[in-house]
Amino acid sequence: MRTSFVTSKDGTEIGYRQIGQGPGLIIVHGTMESSLSHSQLAEALSDNFTVYLYDRRGRGLSGPYSQNHMIQKEVEDLEALLSKTGAHFVFGVSVGALICLEAALELASIHKAALFDPPLIIDGSVSSDFMVRYDKEIADGDLVSALVTAMLGGQMGPPFFKYVPHWILKTLTKMVIKIDEKNVKKGDVTMKLLAPTIHYDFNLSFELEEKHERFSVIDAEVLLLGASKSPAYFKTALDALTRILPHAERIDFPKLNHGASGNKNRGGDPERVAQELLKFFKPTM
Repeated sequence: MRTSFVTSKDGTEIGYRQIGQGPGLIIVHGTMESSLSHSQLAEALSDNFTVYLYDRRGRGLSGPYSQNHMIQKEVEDLEALLSKTGAHFVFGVSVGALICLEAALELASIHKAALFDPPLIIDGSVSSDFMVRYDKEIADGDLVSALVTAMLGGQMGPPFFKYVPHWILKTLTKMVIKIDEKNVKKGDVTMKLLAPTIHYDFNLSFELEEKHERFSVIDAEVLLLGASKSPAYFKTALDALTRILPHAERIDFPKLNHGASGNKNRGGDPERVAQELLKFFKPTM
């Protein structure tokens, strides 16, 4: 992969990786991820597309978050990359899907957008109450507790986790962090470095809470993707978008979870997801 940089509207440098040949396709990663989290998906698409993987703010190659970070900054970062690369296709994962939604609302340069599990909060499907505890644990340097709090608050992990004692979840999280640190490769962004970024990503979901109806005027073609093992609120969001988006189709992946599009070492099935993206983005002759 070739590494390059682009400057966003406020002067922040955004780093990205590039692989493949053909029409441009930008992948916008989700929470607790970085540009390399979808490197296997990019490889699977690279025979047909020039794939761009960028580090969202606060991670890896890119500059830091700004004060009062809001989704408009994320849209501006994506817009800078769209402008530099000439790409017209985007694939957003989780919070990355929210960014692509908002961008498709504002930017005519997006012709097609594929969205995997956008965390739109509808009818109180997720409460923000846990954020106070999470923010305190981050401020205290207790990253393990903060990750457990965020996992439970965001309804991630197996459903039975909410019945597991906190100390067991912390022990399991410590083990995962150790494995992550042991297996780190050049360019990887570790769980320890990603943990503080959860604050900004959840705030994007809360910023757009109960605002899903505004996306009904999106003119771009949209592919909605979901996984059968994802938490219920993702399905609620996809159901709502299926109803309101004028040019949308829907695909659900049985037996996969919220990490379906990511690398295999994180439980993903990138080849399976790539098949649907190829069908959606590939130009019809």
